[in-house]
Amino acid sequence: MQNPGPDTISLTFDQLKQASVPLRNEPIKNRKKRLEALRTWIKTNRQVIQQAVYDDFRKPASEVDTTEIFPALDEIKSALDNLDRWTKPKMVDAPITMVGTQAWVMVEPKGVCLIIAPWNYPFNLAVGPMVSALAAGNNVILKPSEHTPHTSALLRKMCEDVFEKEIAVVFEGGPEISQALLKLPFDHIFFTGSPAIGKLVMKAAADNLTSVTLELGGKSPTVVSASARVKEAAQRIAVGKFINNGQTCIAPDYVLVHQSVINDFIQNLKEQTKKLFAGDDDMQQSPHYARLVHQKHLERLNALLQEAIRDGAKVAWSGPVEPFERFMHPIILSEVPGQSRIMEEEIFGPILPVLAYQSLDEVISIINKKPKPLALYFFGSDKRELNRIKSETSSGAICVNDCAIHFLHHNLPFGGVNNSGIGKSHGIAGFLAFSNEKPVLKQRNGLTSFRFFYPPYTPTVKRLVNLLLKMF
Repeated sequence: MQNPGPDTISLTFDQLKQASVPLRNEPIKNRKKRLEALRTWIKTNRQVIQQAVYDDFRKPASEVDTTEIFPALDEIKSALDNLDRWTKPKMVDAPITMVGTQAWVMVEPKGVCLIIAPWNYPFNLAVGPMVSALAAGNNVILKPSEHTPHTSALLRKMCEDVFEKEIAVVFEGGPEISQALLKLPFDHIFFTGSPAIGKLVMKAAADNLTSVTLELGGKSPTVVSASARVKEAAQRIAVGKFINNGQTCIAPDYVLVHQSVINDFIQNLKEQTKKLFAGDDDMQQSPHYARLVHQKHLERLNALLQEAIRDGAKVAWSGPVEPFERFMHPIILSEVPGQSRIMEEEIFGPILPVLAYQSLDEVISIINKKPKPLALYFFGSDKRELNRIKSETSSGAICVNDCAIHFLHHNLPFGGVNNSGIGKSHGIAGFLAFSNEKPVLKQRNGLTSFRFFYPPYTPTVKRLVNLLLKMF
């Protein structure tokens, strides 16, 4: 629905709230049918999805397949393959103090869920959470980003084609739509975006005591050890950084390279980036290199770049910047001062600072002085160094000898910590994010172990209490 008014939003919410009650008890096969219908629609409309994302980003069709369509289909397959097991009540053992009882944990839908999706992967990061919400038995209002209007319109059509209006509704529009939605007492909110907006979402959710999953971002560091295979590291970092024109929440944000290999690394990074995204073509004419989402974002990135250069950063590699085409050539910076704004803000574009380090103590100190990142990447074969990185830093995830691929592993929980996010998604973690894990305890009839501790607190009861406490 395009630019709905407050009354329409409120009425739609009330309709979904009413519909959510019978959804709690419907057969699991109904959830599967919806997911199967969604999978069929995505496969049938593959080229339509490719075109919509291209119109928003000029993203190559194969990149849309691998970074937008495949993750959504993988999430659906994971849910369909595992839903019977995920929804089955899980029996739990009784401790000695609970002799005679039975207990289990059942999962129930939370209810009406709000998904606020970002613009950087506008199809993937809208459909993925929706799959988890529907698999858990909820109904959904989806608010896609106004910065990717072609994909947002496609998502609206998709939901209209696939789902009943009581199951999933898409509201298009700007921040005013999000603000109106956040005033409503949703049962869960799933937000993907920046930490700054995440704080506003969390504040709004607090008014209704609504649970939240916040998938945020931050400055994900990459460490290239002296023990790394430098050319391979450069290739994988180039992919992780410059795919989608650097507009990836888990892209390497800055690289810390051991001083003994930094010159070799920068040279290989330039060569691999050119080979991957341009080949024999000029980067600006290449069909393999996406564009920035809008001109304002390009202006922000260019301001960060010029400020870093004024602060003393050296440009190791650059190229043209064309505002009207939203084109920014991959840029590699070296010798960037730590106090520069580009080392404080998440870059979210094709600019990569590369800094030399001498000791691992220096690396750990740099990482720990910044807010906890969504991801941390380590390239190297030194187990001692890796163990120190794992144990002495905190991040949403660690990926060793590659970048960003942990997102595609649906058996791993995905999410941040503190500034980079709250809660997890994907696979069973996403299913549980949209579920209430409800414990159920059944007491036996007749005499129970607790009966011996009932008041009045006679000397006998007190002796039993003392004996009980000695056991623990």
